[in-house]
Amino acid sequence: MAVKHFMQFRDFTRDELGYVFQRTRIIKDRFKRYQPYHPLADRTLAMIFEKSSTRTRLSFEAGMHQLGGAAIYLNTRDTQLGRGEPVEDAAEVISRMVDIVMIRTFEQDIIERFAAHSRVPVINGLTNEYHPCQILADICTYIEQRGDIQGKTVAWIGDSNNMCNTWLQAAEILDFNVHVSTPPGYEVEPERANLFGTDHYESFADPIDACRAADLVTTDVWTSMGFEAENAARQEAFADWQVDADMMRVARPDTLFMHCLPAHRGEEVAAEVIDGPQSVVWEEAANRLHAQKALMEYLLLGRIEK
Repeated sequence: MAVKHFMQFRDFTRDELGYVFQRTRIIKDRFKRYQPYHPLADRTLAMIFEKSSTRTRLSFEAGMHQLGGAAIYLNTRDTQLGRGEPVEDAAEVISRMVDIVMIRTFEQDIIERFAAHSRVPVINGLTNEYHPCQILADICTYIEQRGDIQGKTVAWIGDSNNMCNTWLQAAEILDFNVHVSTPPGYEVEPERANLFGTDHYESFADPIDACRAADLVTTDVWTSMGFEAENAARQEAFADWQVDADMMRVARPDTLFMHCLPAHRGEEVAAEVIDGPQSVVWEEAANRLHAQKALMEYLLLGRIEK
C-alpha cells in the first residue's frame, strides 16, 4: 500500500477528514474516561524539530505515549542534519528505524523532499507555508462546540501566514467561507496557499467588516518564527488589526474566538477577548493532543471500527 503523508491540509479528502474528526471524538472520550487504548504498541514516532515548540512537541510525544508507542525527539542542531547531511539521506535512514515521522521546519520544500525519500508516513508539524495539524485541531474544536462547520464563516484577522493558508485550504475541502483581513502588503497569495479557486474566501480592507456575522474569529501573532527581523515594521503595519471587543461585537452572538498560541495580549488580540467567554483557546490547544492521536492512528492503521 502506498505510504500516505499529511504535509498540507489538502492531502486528505473531505471523507478522510470526516473520519479523523470522528476518531478524535472517540479517542478523546476514552482519554476522559481513563480507558487505556494502545493501538500503536511497539510503534515509534521520530519528531524532528528545526523550529522551537511547546504544543507540537508535547501533544505528539504525549499522544504517542498514550497510544502505546514511543516518541524520539530530534533537534536538527544536535543531529547530522545540522552539519549539512542531505535531507534525502536523512529520510532514507530515519524512515528505516521508525514507523512515522513528524517534522517542524521552515520551508515546505524540506518536508516535501524528506517525504519523497521516506518509507513511512510524514506529518507536517509546521512549516512557513502550512500548519495542517493546528487547523485539524481547530476544526475539531469548532465541531465539538458548535457542530458542522460546513457553510459557516471564519474571520481571519492579521498576517496571511501558514495558519491563514491552511484555513483557506480547509475551506475549499470542507465547504465553508473565510473572510480575510490583512494590512496592505500582507495579502493572501493564492499560489503560496495552494488554492484551486477563490470561491471560499473574500478579502476585506477593514477587519471589522471581515468579522461581521462571522461564526469564528481567529488570528495569530504578527511576527511568525523566521520573520523576527521584520518585527518593528510589522508592529506598525498591524496596529489596527488587533482582535478586540468591537470586532467580536459585530460577529454573531455565539461566535467563538481561537488562537493557535502563544499569544501576545495587547498586540494581535486584546486580553478581554482571549480571556473572555467566547474564547476557546485552551480547549483548542488541548485538542491538538487528541486530533493528532487520531491522525497517527489513521496514517499507521487505516480505518478501524472500534
